[in-house]
Amino acid sequence: MIQGSIVALVTPMDDRGAVDFKQLQALVQFHIAQGTDALVAVGTTGESATLDEHEHCAVIKAVVDYADGKLPVIAGTGANATSEAINLTRRAKEAGADACLIVTPYYNKPTQEGLYLHHKAINDAVDIPQILYNVPGRTGCDMLPETVGRIGQLNNIVGVKEATGDLSRIKKIRDLTGPDFAIYTGDDASSCEFCLLGGNGSITVTGNVAPKLLHDMIMAALAGDKETALAIDSKLVALHRDLFIQSNPIPVKWALAEMGLIGKGIRLPLTWLADEYFDTVRNALRFAEVI
Repeated sequence: MIQGSIVALVTPMDDRGAVDFKQLQALVQFHIAQGTDALVAVGTTGESATLDEHEHCAVIKAVVDYADGKLPVIAGTGANATSEAINLTRRAKEAGADACLIVTPYYNKPTQEGLYLHHKAINDAVDIPQILYNVPGRTGCDMLPETVGRIGQLNNIVGVKEATGDLSRIKKIRDLTGPDFAIYTGDDASSCEFCLLGGNGSITVTGNVAPKLLHDMIMAALAGDKETALAIDSKLVALHRDLFIQSNPIPVKWALAEMGLIGKGIRLPLTWLADEYFDTVRNALRFAEVI
């Protein structure tokens, strides 16, 4: 089971919006050095919605190659068409990904039965560990704990990223799945409490800019060291809040550029961070002592 601080990696781009593979390689090396426990390549934070299929698969392969076995790579392979999700998942396996993160189909709002059949089709088509991803605030579709429990019985389904911020779901999902099923949070603001309550880690945006702090906080929480975990998390509270001051990944890409780690590229319909928020995000970085 992959545990700990799992960074939902941004996709660096140049000022024309082309993927910058040199900066991507540097980011992967940065996370290896900082102690990040795993990376998600081309998740929603990686702007999966605006990369074409060739770019999507190229970024996954590049992250796998750059990581070189030093940390696990989870590939974002979700789509709102089941056939597309199967194809992306198959390509991720061919690229050498350790697992896939598969977001609930967005916009078309499937029923709970539709969610089950969608994931069963991917499970049956591609033999690779698969992590469910429930983020109803972005998809318009909520995968209920009972459905997670049902899908979790399939042989390739190993965990869920639960991004509702509802901490009561941890116990519900655990009771329906068992101790070997990984339950990750996708809500940075509650990640400390989530792990103290029995979660297995955080698939994090904040970890892009404060990877060592995130790793140390999550490890302390997983060990049950509440005092240490809360002390570290207190340094991160402004980042947890202000990296979402505009739609993700707008603020985190600005923050990484401010740190000198990437350029100022982002793809429409997303835009660069509004000037009025520069000081807010910069102060959050200073509060966490990462600049």
